[in-house]
Amino acid sequence: MMREKEAQMMFYKIGIFGAVLMLAACGTPEYRAEQSQCRTTWNAKIPPRLERELYTRTETRRVPTGRTICRPQGNRTICDQVMRVESFSVPAVRTVDRNKPRRDAQIKACAQNTCLKKFGNPECKAPK
Repeated sequence: MMREKEAQMMFYKIGIFGAVLMLAACGTPEYRAEQSQCRTTWNAKIPPRLERELYTRTETRRVPTGRTICRPQGNRTICDQVMRVESFSVPAVRTVDRNKPRRDAQIKACAQNTCLKKFGNPECKAPK
């Protein structure tokens, strides 16, 4: 049970880190600063609710077609099987934060409202 909680927290931290990296590429530095403050507030107001869910994952594998291609090499013949890529589905489990969409919407609205008050626009662009 304890290892499952640790795994959930690890996935949560990786998710937060990935989201921060993706968001860091967007917006002005001022917007990101406001967004960071709003994130701190809304992470406390709407905490993560992590749940494990079953889903269908698609994977691929290489399978032989039954054909071979042969070529002479010196006094020997080298033959290789012709392969094709095949897709298949497998059941899998993932951990999801059920509160993330609601929390992200609040963070975005908070950041935009703060930018609107401070800069006169929702993007926190400084007036020229």
